[in-house]
Amino acid sequence: MVPSDRRYLASHEWARKDGKTVTVGITAFAVEHLSDLTFLSLPTVGTTLKKGDRFGEIESVKAVSELFAPVGGKVTAVNQALADDVQSLGADPWDKGWMVKFEVASDAEYQTLLDAAAYEKKCGEEH
Repeated sequence: MVPSDRRYLASHEWARKDGKTVTVGITAFAVEHLSDLTFLSLPTVGTTLKKGDRFGEIESVKAVSELFAPVGGKVTAVNQALADDVQSLGADPWDKGWMVKFEVASDAEYQTLLDAAAYEKKCGEEH
């Protein structure tokens, strides 16, 4: 069961909006499928991204996966502790496992993301 307090990309990033701030991470489904995480690359604070832009990558012993911005905006915070210890992502991808925070100007892009039910359906199709 995925949290219903956020929205999702089909590429397994999650986004949780609080005012003009959107916090972004990857889902437990993504962490489970990557397994054995080895490296996380994140942008610097101040970087401006458009929805769909690559904001980093995560590596495991199996693969390298790009991370995509679910919304456009300016990066206001980066979870450096997570980048320093990427394996901790497996313990809590939903809260402590956040990766970046964006300041967004509009709610419109956020509203176009998948809700929890649509994302769960998509994950079921991937199994």
